[in-house]
Amino acid sequence: MAADWNDKIIAEFRANAGKVGGPFEGATLLILHTTGAKSGEARESPLLYREHDGKLVLFASYAGAPVNPAWFHNLVAHPEATVEIGTETRAVRARVAESEERDRIWEWNKVDYPTFAGYEAKTDRTIPVVILESVG
Repeated sequence: MAADWNDKIIAEFRANAGKVGGPFEGATLLILHTTGAKSGEARESPLLYREHDGKLVLFASYAGAPVNPAWFHNLVAHPEATVEIGTETRAVRARVAESEERDRIWEWNKVDYPTFAGYEAKTDRTIPVVILESVG
């Protein structure tokens, strides 16, 4: 179950000031707090993030699945969100990177994380790049 998997990662993240082991050891993870696009309920997702030009960046790869992940739909419907990074919590506003900005950041990410090229090859969709800008 994906929920159980996420719950374990979130618990480990919070118990270790944002550090986790296993397949995510050494990765920059955050916990994204969104509002469900349809349900309106609070949702939490542990996600790999990168910092680019002083902004947080997420990649809606969903491991190359043919559809975008639920967290992406939540952010499009409700762009105001919160992230936990380490022991810090901050308010953010999401926007989807478009055209040249998206392509530039996507290509930059694949250099350091070639797994994302594999995700790209597995799907016909353009994998969205999401910029999280600090609020306040």
